Amino acid sequence: MRVCKVLTAWAFALFLVVSTAATAFAADYKLGYNTNASDNDYIFTTKAPKGNVGKNMTVTFRIRATDEDMENVRVSLAETTDFQQWEERGSGDYTVDYYPFEITENTFVSKSVGNIKKGNVKSASISARVRRDALQGYYSIPILIEWDGGNDIDYVNVWISTSSSTAEDDEEDEKKEGKYFIIGENQPTPRGTYPNVMNFNVNFRNKRETTVQDVTISMGLSEDDTKFPFEINDGNYDRTYERIAFGETVAVPYSMAIRKDSYTGYYPIKYTVTFRLSSEGDLHTEEGTFYVHITSKDKEDDLGDFDANDRTRARLIVDSYHTVPEQIYAGEEFELILNMKNASKNVGASNILFNLESEKVSDSAVFTTESGSSSMVVDDMGPGQSTEVRAVFTARAGVDQRSYSITIKEKYDSPEFKNAEESIVVDIPVKQYARLSTSNIDVMPDNITTGAESNVMFGINNTGKVILYNVTATFTADSIKPVETYVGNIKPGETGNVDTMLTGISPTMDDGTVKVTITYEDENGTIAEPVEKELTLMVMEESQDMMWDESMMGDMDGAVETESTGVKAVFQKYGILIGVAVVMLAAVVVVVVIRIRKKRKAAKEEEDIDDEIS
Repeated sequence: MRVCKVLTAWAFALFLVVSTAATAFAADYKLGYNTNASDNDYIFTTKAPKGNVGKNMTVTFRIRATDEDMENVRVSLAETTDFQQWEERGSGDYTVDYYPFEITENTFVSKSVGNIKKGNVKSASISARVRRDALQGYYSIPILIEWDGGNDIDYVNVWISTSSSTAEDDEEDEKKEGKYFIIGENQPTPRGTYPNVMNFNVNFRNKRETTVQDVTISMGLSEDDTKFPFEINDGNYDRTYERIAFGETVAVPYSMAIRKDSYTGYYPIKYTVTFRLSSEGDLHTEEGTFYVHITSKDKEDDLGDFDANDRTRARLIVDSYHTVPEQIYAGEEFELILNMKNASKNVGASNILFNLESEKVSDSAVFTTESGSSSMVVDDMGPGQSTEVRAVFTARAGVDQRSYSITIKEKYDSPEFKNAEESIVVDIPVKQYARLSTSNIDVMPDNITTGAESNVMFGINNTGKVILYNVTATFTADSIKPVETYVGNIKPGETGNVDTMLTGISPTMDDGTVKVTITYEDENGTIAEPVEKELTLMVMEESQDMMWDESMMGDMDGAVETESTGVKAVFQKYGILIGVAVVMLAAVVVVVVIRIRKKRKAAKEEEDIDDEIS
C-alpha cells in the first residue's frame, strides 16, 4: 500500500512537471490538493486545518490502527519533492519549491503519539510556521507515520490564507453561528398572578438552514420557589416535535399553576432543546433562558432573595462542545472540550469553579478520570467572553449503548452575588463493540456419499451489548452444494440457532474441511467483518452393489453341480475370502477418516481461537 502511494506521489509530481511548460509562471501554479484522501491507510480528518502566511499553524488529525496494534507511534512532516516545479525565468530553467512551511532543524523531527490498539483512534497534531511567500490555496501535506515494525505516508489537506483573518477567527465565527434555536422571539414577557393558572406559549425558531429532527424541548424545573414559580404537578413537561424546518417557529404551550410561596418579579425559566440533524444522526443539545413575570407576595429585602441574586449575576452557559474522538466506545478514553461563555451583556464573573460530574448507573459513574476529580478554575470571564474547558474521561466498559450525561456544576462570584451556583447538562453518546461466539458445531452424519445430505446444527451467541442484525451463515466447500442460512436478528445475551442440510455433490479430495462464514450488520446497516469457522464432512463416491444376475449364465443348471471356471464358480469358491477383504477395506477407510479428523481436532486445540470479535 505504501509503495503504491509513493508511486502515486511521484506520478503526481511528474504530471506537474509535464503540464507546466517552459512558459509557466509562479502565478499559474496549480496548488496541490489531494482529491484521493480516502486512499489514506491510517490518518483521517473531518475538516481541513487552516493557517496564515508568516504564522505558526497546527495540523491536527487522527490516527486509526486499522490492521494491528501499533506500538511506539511517531508522526512528522515527510520530506518530499512533490512541491518542486520547473519554470522558465529569463534565459534559463529554474526549479521552484512551493512547499508551504519554513524548513528549520526541527521541521521534520518526529513527535511521539504512544501506543494505539487495533481498531482504536488517537488524535495527533504537528506545528509548523507557514512561509511568508506561500500562495493562498489548498496544499496536500505528506505526513510520515512510523511505529515499531512499520511506517507509511498519508496526506492531510490544509488551507493556507494570505488574508488578515486567522484560523482562530474562523473557528470563532463558526461558534457564533452554532446555535440553532432562538427562544422567545417576537413575543412579550408572559405575566401571571397568584392564585390563577397561567397559560402561555414560548416561541422556538430554527434559525439555521437545516431541518432538525426528533426535537425535544424540556423545561427546567426546580423545587426552590425562589427560582421556579410554578407548581410541579406533572411528571414530565417535555414537548416533542418530529421535525422543525429552517425559519419555522413553534409555539410551545404551557398551563401552569402559580406557587403560593412565589414572589413578585421576573423568573428565568431554563430550557434544554435536543435534536438530530438526520434521522440517524448524533443528538445535539442547546440551552436557553426565557423570562416570565409573576405577581404574588412581596419579596423580602434580603441579599439572598430572588431580585438581588438572580437578576444581577452572570449567566455562564455551554456555547458548544465536542469530543475527541467523535465516536466514544465503552472502555476507551476520550477528551471532552467545552466552550463556556458568559452570556450576560453587562455582568462579569470571577473566581469561577467548574466541576464536571458523571451520570451514575448502578451507583457507579459512567465517566471516570484518572485523578478521580475533574474540577477546573477560571479567574475571570467578562460579559460576552468565552473560555475553553477540557477534561479527559474514560467511558465505563460495561454500560449499555446510549447517551449519558455529564453535569457541569458552576460556582462563581458576580459583583452583587457571591458564590452563585448553576448546573448545566451535556449528553455524551457511548457506543459498544459487537461481539459473538459460537457453540460446538454438530454434523450428523459426518460421512456421506454424493447426493446424500448431512444435518449441521450450532448456536450463535450474542456476547456483546448491541443487537446483531441480519445474521447469516454460509457454508462452502468443493465437495458440497453452497448453502446460505438466514438466522435473523440476535439481541444481546440471546442465541440464534443454525439448522441446515448440506448436500454432497462430489467426492472429497482434501481433508473434508467445510468453511463456515458468519456475517451480520450493525444498527446503521453496515456489514461487519465476517467471522469464519470450519467443520469436517467427508463425501465419498456412491458404491454400486454387485448384484448377481442368474440370466447372465444362461441354462447352466447342470453345470452348477460340476466344477466351473466361470465368474459364478469363483464367487462360490472364494466368496468368504472376498467378503472378508471387503470388510477389511471398509475398516481401513474408517480408520483413515478417524485419523484425519483427530489430527484436525488436535490442530484446532493448539490454536488460540478467540470466538469473540471486536
